[in-house]
Amino acid sequence: MHFRALEFTWSGMLSGLRGRSIQVTFVLGLVLIAFAYLAGSFSPRQPQTIALDIGFSVVRFTMVLLALFWVQELFTREIDRKIILHSLALPTSRSEFFVGRYLSIVVLVGISIAILGFCLLLAVLLASPRYEQEFPVDLGLPFLVALAGIVLDVAVVSAVASAIAMISTVPVLPLALGAAFAISGKALGASVDYLSSGADGDTALVGKLGPWVDTVRWLIPDLSRLDWRQWSLYGATPSAEHMTWAVIMALSYAAIAVGLGVRALQQREFS
Repeated sequence: MHFRALEFTWSGMLSGLRGRSIQVTFVLGLVLIAFAYLAGSFSPRQPQTIALDIGFSVVRFTMVLLALFWVQELFTREIDRKIILHSLALPTSRSEFFVGRYLSIVVLVGISIAILGFCLLLAVLLASPRYEQEFPVDLGLPFLVALAGIVLDVAVVSAVASAIAMISTVPVLPLALGAAFAISGKALGASVDYLSSGADGDTALVGKLGPWVDTVRWLIPDLSRLDWRQWSLYGATPSAEHMTWAVIMALSYAAIAVGLGVRALQQREFS
């Protein structure tokens, strides 16, 4: 299984790199990072902090968009155009195909984040280099950890979108639901914190939305727990326990989504 899965991983990487979506999205990412640089340059205080903060958000937005495009390219379009039948005709299992394609997306995400991270690093260093901040940003290990958190975040979103692609008969559905999942997973933590703190004394709101949010927490992971930018921005080191449980949550959810995707592909009939 491992050999065939690696073959599908390699072919998926080549397909993803050949697609125009990577060119368009990278241009978008570079433009937005340039915007982060300008935002920091025109800020009267903490220019590098502002540039880095905006840049992290830009990298995550760009990578979620790019990963969903890759899911469309490597799963949805192959199913829609019946190209998948050629792959499944080989002496291989459907699980090898799905796992290989998913791993190719994760590898492409890692490479892309490394490139965008380097661009972000340059943007931060060039943002008011002569201005000495009272609290300088840390572009060493904390910066790399923040990028690693984005990789895990996007890997979870990719796993969910890939699983949806296995049951969807509408080509745009994995893209739409994947984007909705990415937004809701990111906003879940803030919603939970707001309601748990009393919602500014609005007991009616807590009573109305509290049960719904508690239910959603069991269905959607709190992706905001993978946002470790505060360490690089302000030196606020996250606890080892917090990071460990966040990683376990992400890997477990991604594994469950991949398992469901494999199961759905094994049960799907192609005409």
